[in-house]
Amino acid sequence: MAAVLHGTAGTAAKKGGHMKAWVLQDIGTITYRDVPDPVPGEAEVLVRVQAAGICGSDIPRIYRDGAHKMPLVPGHEFAGEVVAVGKWADPKWLHKRVGVYPLIPCHSCAACRKGQHEMCRQYSYLGSRRDGGFAEYVAVPQNNLVELPPSVTYEQAAMLEPLSVAVHAMRRVEILQEDTVAVCGLGTIGMLLVMLLTERGIRDLLLIGNKEYQKKKALEIGIPEENFCDSRQNDVPEWVRRHTTGKGADVFLECVGRNQTVSWAADLAAAGGKVCLVGNPDTDMTLDKQTYWKILRNQLLLAGTWNSSFFASENAKERESTDWEYALRLLAQGRIKPQRLISHRFRPEQLEEGLLIMRDKREDYQKIMVCAEP
Repeated sequence: MAAVLHGTAGTAAKKGGHMKAWVLQDIGTITYRDVPDPVPGEAEVLVRVQAAGICGSDIPRIYRDGAHKMPLVPGHEFAGEVVAVGKWADPKWLHKRVGVYPLIPCHSCAACRKGQHEMCRQYSYLGSRRDGGFAEYVAVPQNNLVELPPSVTYEQAAMLEPLSVAVHAMRRVEILQEDTVAVCGLGTIGMLLVMLLTERGIRDLLLIGNKEYQKKKALEIGIPEENFCDSRQNDVPEWVRRHTTGKGADVFLECVGRNQTVSWAADLAAAGGKVCLVGNPDTDMTLDKQTYWKILRNQLLLAGTWNSSFFASENAKERESTDWEYALRLLAQGRIKPQRLISHRFRPEQLEEGLLIMRDKREDYQKIMVCAEP
């Protein structure tokens, strides 16, 4: 049964109306068109989207692999204002500015029972398994909301998801102040990791990228030019060994997801070092014999990371240890500014232009943001 909506007169007037949304009809077919307004379930709210980021994973989802169900409205990095609440949703959310955790856990599997929702085995997901943020409005479970402090903008909040993913990766391996840390792959997650590590006071950072604009952003963040390695122009193993006097990196964060860079990670981590695999694999991954031997003989700690931790609770102590609360505190206190990575801003009707820039690599980009307001 449809939820009873509680909202402003303007919101109530929209019930049963239509909105604009980008609909993925089939692989490679995405169109901006009128669709019925979403109706939130009894424990859900209706969010008016104010900012939405395009994730690198949106490109294969739209143009190569498809989504888990289609037609679908993609988009999982977004923020906005709650304009209506379902029958059993807490009315306190009405008119709140919110960020949105896109993973919807089942709350019944073994991982969920431990509070490890990011590893839920039966999850749903806004933007890949149910309609997401490339639309005027989205129906969102109230348990997936985080209230935004006044100092946090919608654009910053739309980057809470990738920022929290970077926080999760950073926290998967213990990093000490004196560690030499290599970050390989400087897309959005890699650059956010650089920001986070810099904010934590890690000074011995070695960055491995392959684009001039990545170098420019790194310098803006405060990374010395000599700590940036352009893999197109340098022998990466030789460069890392030279910068670590042959020892290797204490921590190697692999943010690419390719055989070569995973091999670099195993080869260039110091004895007893740590490797965190962050990048989603682009193809099948294999470990050659020499790489495997290096993991064994150097007794490397190899960690995987996935998504980010989030826990909806009225109890602040229960929330404060999660990646989302960590990221939100940094934003609210102005200690990190992920909006510096936004390279393009588009109106909602222009979103496809951003998708094509990323798909075809037409020009340099970092984070492409779609904004409802000019």
